[in-house]
Amino acid sequence: MSSIERKLTTILAADVVSFSRMMGKDEVATLAALKSCRAIIDDSVRAHHGRIFGGAGDSVIVEFASPLDAMMSALEFQKLLVERNTHFADRPPMQFRVGINIGDVIIDGDNLYGDGVNVAARLEALAKPGGICLSRKVYEEVKRKLQVLFVDGGMQHLKNIDEPVAVFHVEATEAGADGGAVRTGIERRPTAAERPSIAVLPFANMSTDPEQGFFADGITEDIITALSRFPNLIVIARNSTFVYKDKAVNVTQVGRDLGVKYVVEGSVRKAGNRVRVTVQVIDAATGEHIWAERYDRELSDIFELQDELCGSIVAILPGRVESALVQQLTRKPPEDMAAYDLVLSAKIHHHKFTREDNAKALDLLQKAIALDPNFAPAHAWKACTLGQAMARGFTDVPEKFWEESLKEVETAYRIDQNDVEANRILCEVAMYERDWEKAKLHQDRAYRLNPNDSRLVAQRGELLTWLGRAEEGVKMLETAVRLDPYEAHARAHLLGRALLALGRYEEAIEAYKRIAHPRAEHLADLAACYAALGKAAEAKAAVAAALRVDPAFTVATYAGRLRYTVAADQERHVEALRKAGVPA
Repeated sequence: MSSIERKLTTILAADVVSFSRMMGKDEVATLAALKSCRAIIDDSVRAHHGRIFGGAGDSVIVEFASPLDAMMSALEFQKLLVERNTHFADRPPMQFRVGINIGDVIIDGDNLYGDGVNVAARLEALAKPGGICLSRKVYEEVKRKLQVLFVDGGMQHLKNIDEPVAVFHVEATEAGADGGAVRTGIERRPTAAERPSIAVLPFANMSTDPEQGFFADGITEDIITALSRFPNLIVIARNSTFVYKDKAVNVTQVGRDLGVKYVVEGSVRKAGNRVRVTVQVIDAATGEHIWAERYDRELSDIFELQDELCGSIVAILPGRVESALVQQLTRKPPEDMAAYDLVLSAKIHHHKFTREDNAKALDLLQKAIALDPNFAPAHAWKACTLGQAMARGFTDVPEKFWEESLKEVETAYRIDQNDVEANRILCEVAMYERDWEKAKLHQDRAYRLNPNDSRLVAQRGELLTWLGRAEEGVKMLETAVRLDPYEAHARAHLLGRALLALGRYEEAIEAYKRIAHPRAEHLADLAACYAALGKAAEAKAAVAAALRVDPAFTVATYAGRLRYTVAADQERHVEALRKAGVPA
């Protein structure tokens, strides 16, 4: 007989208050609300390293390795559920009770059994609506690490549990400690803000051709699936949004029904052998249009067209949602921001590329890490911002910044190996260090996680160029430009370099001319392309412009930063620079 496997772990049990009564009154609305609430809970559980292993209907049972993670997740999602319920003033709020226990459990495959689980479920039944009830074991582990009011609930006899259990309740407010209330010594602040939530409604078929109806549904489903790859978005599932198919909808009401901030609408219209797809993003609370675009394409291979349109829409849409959030953040003081807000605000400053903004970004990212040490994007973006400081000369201690940057990105990766930003930055680090196997590993992982992220597509094109596969690199970089034309100027130098490596100098010149704020090396490359085409006057002017930006610029220093793995590619580039008259 095989031995029974056991372990000590933290169990969280949650259940909807009066779910059966709510279902009896309105099944459709209750199920939609449940899905919306579960999206919030599941997201918080994942963010705090929990594993959902049980539950049915309106209940959920989660395992956490750390009781502090379990508490932080419960505090976070209960707060977010309260915020969500404020959008439903005209109907009963959906509230959850939560119980948390530390106990011994039996492991059976992916499932856990035993008193450790049963006690958590019994504690959940003792919790107030919207509240949290925990065993003394959990209380002892977290009481000094969170500032909430713990009220001693005494010894409780729980159903089917032999021994009475000491329980504590978490008060919803910190005002007026009374009775057996206990206050811990560290201020409690939110660990993260709710990520932007979005619902993609079924695209309308504006033609009489039923085939276009299938095409419209296919685009909608592909967009939902692709958007779900973006970790900073909460995306409502297809089953919830397709209930609105072929119905006249009020976007504000949809936002309330699904508990989302943004709604995507679209339509498909066929005209001859062409198809027109329109898409718009609307702020569900205000009805304000955030972004709209129209795509006109030849109708040839319908599935290929569907993939192309979906890719283009998905590459641009998250950035437009983020831009809308940025506008809101400009009116929000940092002390009122949570970790996600702080990272988003830091990215605003990061993208301004000045010494002052770089320092401000680092300060905001440090605040985000202090609020939530396990928020991987905060560590990843700090690493990226430190790297920017080194690359642009914003620091007098580059060695220190380099060590700190490595430490931060490795921390992000340790927290979450599937964090896109961590893998993207680790690829950048590996390319800088010429560790090509590591660069390929992290780029492949990042690209696999989200092939619709134009930044990752562009990075793939850069890596392929360095690896002597510039032809493939150009295709990837052109795809990145097509996916997000708004950011084409920021990636023009990568496309220019790939075209230069292929000897396609005319096209390379056009790419380099699209750079909004060219650096010395970009102008030197432009000069090299002119020289290769025998345009001496243009080459001379471009060299002069490069030296105005950086008087110390030379072929030797720049050649050391070129990372071609194929010697012939490096030699061709260097020779073109010399021919242009760049100082040796």
